[in-house]
Amino acid sequence: MTRRAFFVACLALLAFGSGRLEGQALPVDQPVILAVPPANPVDVASIDAIIGALYDVISGPAGQARDWNRFRSLFVPGGLLMPTGGRPNGGRGLRLMSVNDFVATSGSGMTEIGFREREIARREEQYGSIAHVFSTYESYRGAETSPYARGINSIQLLNDGSRWWILTVYWQGESQAVPLPAKYLPGGGAP
Repeated sequence: MTRRAFFVACLALLAFGSGRLEGQALPVDQPVILAVPPANPVDVASIDAIIGALYDVISGPAGQARDWNRFRSLFVPGGLLMPTGGRPNGGRGLRLMSVNDFVATSGSGMTEIGFREREIARREEQYGSIAHVFSTYESYRGAETSPYARGINSIQLLNDGSRWWILTVYWQGESQAVPLPAKYLPGGGAP
C-alpha cells in the first residue's frame, strides 16, 4: 500500500468509523506530498504558455506517445480534471479525476486513435496571483480535418511568484441542447 493510499484509508476510517462525517481537520505529522515532475520554464512562464502547453501535450497523431510527465508538470499536486455531461435521466453529472486518473483512463486512447484539441477562443480574468480562463476548444480524432466536438474548458490557475500552475480543468462539451454562445466563439466580442 502506498503512503498516500494508507493516509486516505486512515482518514476514511476516522471520518466514518463513528458512523458520522466530522467536518474538522485532522492533525498530520508530515504533509502529504504528491511529487510533480519539474516543468519546462517556457511552459509555465505565462497564462498563454501554460494553456498552450496543455493543448499541445494532449494532442498528436495516432501512434505518437504523449509526454505525460510534461502534462503532470503543469498541475499543482492534487490538481483535478472534471468533465460534466448529461445523464440519461436528464440531469447533469460530474466526474472528478486526478491528473493520474486522467492519464490512466484517456492516455492510451489518445495515442491509439490520435487526438488533437485546439483553442479557438478565450475569455480570461485575472486578479493578483489567480486567474480563470474560459477556453473554447475544438477536438479532432485521427486525421479528421473537421472537429467532432467543441466545448469550453474552464481552467483555474495560480501564479506562485515563480510560475503558473493549473488547479483545475472543468469542461462541458457542446450539444444540441447547450450550443456554444456566440460570445465564446472567435470574434465573440469583449467580455
